[in-house]
Amino acid sequence: MAKVIIVGGGIAGLTAAFRLCGDAHVDVLEAAPSLGGQIRTQLSAGFAIERGAEGFVFRSEAVPALAADLGMPDELMGQSVSQSYGFGDGGLRVLAPGEAAASLGFQVPKADLGKGIRTFRRGMASLISALEGTLRGRAQIRCGAIAKSIEPSSQGACVTLDDGSRHEAELVIAATHARGAATLLAPRFGAAVAGLSQAPTLSSVTVELAFERAQVGHALDGTGVVVAHDHQRDGLGACTFTSAKFADRSPPGKVSLRLFFRPSPQQLQELDDDAWAERALWGVQRILPVQGQPLRAWVSRWPDALPVFNDRYTAAVVEAEAALASHPIVLAGSAFHGSGIDAAVRSGEAAAAAAKSRGLTL
Repeated sequence: MAKVIIVGGGIAGLTAAFRLCGDAHVDVLEAAPSLGGQIRTQLSAGFAIERGAEGFVFRSEAVPALAADLGMPDELMGQSVSQSYGFGDGGLRVLAPGEAAASLGFQVPKADLGKGIRTFRRGMASLISALEGTLRGRAQIRCGAIAKSIEPSSQGACVTLDDGSRHEAELVIAATHARGAATLLAPRFGAAVAGLSQAPTLSSVTVELAFERAQVGHALDGTGVVVAHDHQRDGLGACTFTSAKFADRSPPGKVSLRLFFRPSPQQLQELDDDAWAERALWGVQRILPVQGQPLRAWVSRWPDALPVFNDRYTAAVVEAEAALASHPIVLAGSAFHGSGIDAAVRSGEAAAAAAKSRGLTL
């Protein structure tokens, strides 16, 4: 069987590995200490806290199909509520379907607006756990493996790690963020991938606050609140009523609220977790009748993690893939093929299909 190396152990890379294992020798190289990329769920004292992505677009076909093939279709669930609120001049108001996503600038197809999202009963990380559990013993997985370059070789393609070791394969899938891919490919492909190094991104800080139910004097009968641009302070753009939006996200008698910030580079560097928790409490008290201090706060930072697709960057991806087309190197992930979990899964599926269509002896 052919060997395939996948650089990146996020959802796209793991999906590709899952679709290829059994048909190829698959190595997954992940720089971080653990798999999953921007999908992380923390279970603590009866709370299920999403540290990264909280779900995927409702009409996704790729994620439910992957879940079914992993033997976890019954783990899928939708939102418990559908309406959302806006906060502006008149205080809180109920938004029209799709208005919340449009206000937040989510880059999703119009058909997805107003449909909400889906997730997994034990959190999004259960999908990563299922993938990892299936791959263990069927593929080689190395965390803490930092790739330095990807280039064509006589055997197909070669990945060089930071320890100087070289790893040959018939095909390499680069399932990284765009700037990372540009660095890995630059020694061989130069100007053709330079546009990836200029990929526009957004940073995010989320703060999940836990309260006793009695501390919050609002019905929490919605998915959350979108803050109008003119009323945003400290970069706070939205608040999700987590424990109302999805079932079993908090213990009885308690609620959790997740606040979303767009931080500046200076704020990311200078503010510690306590400062972000303070800002989150002040921000939520501007929007909702919340009394007292939170029971606990969870702060998650994602610098330059959210891809932004514009015409220039889309053209850069096209140029990079054209340069790679005659070599056994494939790009995969939401950094290249559309933002969100659904797009990442579909990109991973496409990368696996590309490996099979290249005539490799899998």
